[in-house]
Order: sequence, then structure tokens, then C-alpha cells
Amino acid sequence: MGKIAFVFSGQGAQYSGMGKALYASSPAAKAVFDMADSLRPGTARQCFEGSMEELTQTVNTQPCVFAVDLAAARALAERGIQPDCVAGFSLGEIAALAFAGVLSDEEAFRLVCKRGELMDKAARENPGAMVAVLKLTSAQTEELCQRFEKTYPVNYNSPAQTVVATTTENADAFCQAVKAAGGKAKVLPVSGAFHSPFMADAAAGLAEYMQSVTFNEPKITIYSDYTAQPYAGDCRELVRAQVENPVRWQTLMENMQAAGVDTVIETGVGKTLQNLCKRTFSDIKSYKAETPEDIGLILNS
Repeated sequence: MGKIAFVFSGQGAQYSGMGKALYASSPAAKAVFDMADSLRPGTARQCFEGSMEELTQTVNTQPCVFAVDLAAARALAERGIQPDCVAGFSLGEIAALAFAGVLSDEEAFRLVCKRGELMDKAARENPGAMVAVLKLTSAQTEELCQRFEKTYPVNYNSPAQTVVATTTENADAFCQAVKAAGGKAKVLPVSGAFHSPFMADAAAGLAEYMQSVTFNEPKITIYSDYTAQPYAGDCRELVRAQVENPVRWQTLMENMQAAGVDTVIETGVGKTLQNLCKRTFSDIKSYKAETPEDIGLILNS
């Protein structure tokens, strides 16, 4: 039998009501939300009742998605489903760090709150946009980026999907260039140009904050978005670098597969990572775990 990987969702799929059914059905999930509320009162309310406008603000999105991600993983573990390795997309990597024991739940939640604050501030001071490019290769997307100032490929998601960070002024023209090249472009519902040089100040602020954060050795293998390899060396540097550098998700998943992973479970909000897996790998089984019903289906599969 092959290995199981938990992959933790990033921001972009948030919605009002996320995590509510998990809270009601799983003591382990409820404990995560209670922890979050003890450190940041109102987090569970935002997840369960917050407006989309509220949930799309980075300062709210990151702690809320983190809580749902970790709650889903803990609900799975509570039912006896344990991974051999973990990874997280963007902010999902902080939830993965908690699940792998690198950070305590409380330290991870404080870290993701600080990360959200710093990235929100950087986004307001350096406004930008993110555009998903479909039906073009990463090389084609990179070539298009070179035609525009301050435009960078930042999420290498699959062979036919790359996300680009650019200025708000360039977004429409870049989308037109993608269409002219035979691709599809979609501006994403996020509040900044993440994983790019737009986030340099946030990365520096996070490095300073993490000097007082305790990082432990991973209890299970955790893969880094920045290197696409298992965590090794200075954890703080991997967390810092991830904020202002591309997420190499396709390569990360290829490396997981090479290490024996044949089952991937997306824990948290939405099914973006499950869909990427389905489109990229024909021989990896993929599931999502966002609700009690999802977990039931996994247990019965």
C-alpha cells in the first residue's frame, strides 16, 4: 500500500459557513476552533457567519482558513486516518506545521495571525492583483510576464495552470495578453499580490517575529512550498521565504509521488488542491475533507 498525504488548503476558497458542520460533529475540530477563539475572539463566528467581504480581507482570511484546515485534519485523525506526510498551499503550510508538530497549535495560530497582518499591510502599501492563467504552459506564462513590469509567476499549480502576481493597473492588460496567446485568465478574489516581491516587507517582518517562536523537529515529513522538498535546515527561513517567493506546488506533488504517495486528502476549505491533483496525476487517488460527509466518504472508500 502506498502513502497518504494531507494537503492543507490556501486562501481563495473561503466562504461563510465554512467549518460549522465540523465544529458541531467533531470534538477534535471543536477544540481547534475553541483554541482560535481563545487567542483571537470571533474567529469561529467569522468562519460560520462572516460576510464574503469580511472573509476576503487577508487579516481575517488567514486565521479563519487556518482554523478550518487544522480542524479538518484533526477530525480525520480522530477517525483513525493518519498521513505519512503533509504539505500546505501558502497559508496552509502553517496548518501543516502545526499538524506535523513543528509548532504548537497556539504558536501556529499566532504565527498565521501575524502573517495575515503583515501581508495585509504589505498589500495595502503595495497594491497588486493575482491572475490565474489556464491552458498555457508555465514557460509561456513566464514569457508573458516578461512583457509587463512588476509581473511575476508565483504559483506553479499544474502543467496548465500558473498564477501570476502583478500591479492592479496591469491586471486587465495582462489578462488580454493571456487570451491573445490562447489561454484563459481569471483575476482571483484576493487582496494582494502574494508570493512575490510585493511581499518583501511582510517577509522581513515575519522573520523578525519568528525569532521568538519555538520550532520543533517534524514528527512526520512536511514539504516546503519554497523548495518543494521535505523541510530541512532552518524552518524560519523556509516560512519567511515562502511569503515572497513562488509556491512550487506541481513539483512538490511530483516529489511526494516519487516518495510513494498514492493518496492525497485535501483538508480544509474547498477542493482546489484535489482538482489540481486530479488534473495532473492519473495514478494518485484524491479526496477532500471539509465536512463530516466528506470524512464519511473517505472512511468508506
